Amino acid sequence: MSRVGKYPVEVPSGVQVAIVNGLLTATGKLGKLELKLTDKVDAKVEGNKVSVAPRGNSTPARQMWGTTRALVACLVKGVSEGYSKTMEITGTGFRAAVTGPNLVINLGFSHDVIYPIPAGITIFCEKPTLIKVSGMDKRQVGQVASEIRAWRPPEPYKGKGVKYENEQILRKEGKKK
Repeated sequence: MSRVGKYPVEVPSGVQVAIVNGLLTATGKLGKLELKLTDKVDAKVEGNKVSVAPRGNSTPARQMWGTTRALVACLVKGVSEGYSKTMEITGTGFRAAVTGPNLVINLGFSHDVIYPIPAGITIFCEKPTLIKVSGMDKRQVGQVASEIRAWRPPEPYKGKGVKYENEQILRKEGKKK
């Protein structure tokens, strides 16, 4: 039995949720997100709660029960509050800046890395060594942050590179004489 799926999703005030033809739509102050529901689960909107139930007792239906409930919760939170990830750049001369529709990052290569900011995502550089990625789609925010980090992941000896704000870097000891 799903421990996640059995709890209904609370819909905060200011968010409208509708289910039409297997498409769940959540609209809030930040925008509108949609989720195509599988045929293995049933979803119902009852007042200010969305409940999900499996169709039948098969293993795939029970698996999609908790997954669908978690996706609905992410949609509701995304249109009401949004998601954000903060990243830190560590290293001499490493810096980032937003110029127009692009994020320009200097990571010690012979050239600057130019990352076009996708639609639905906003990137702020409060300091040259701090990048804040925010948006209403949790998956897209995580994907953009992961792509930025992939240019120069933190290395274990000095910790130089791009890391998430709360990430712990396992440090290694250097050479010994």
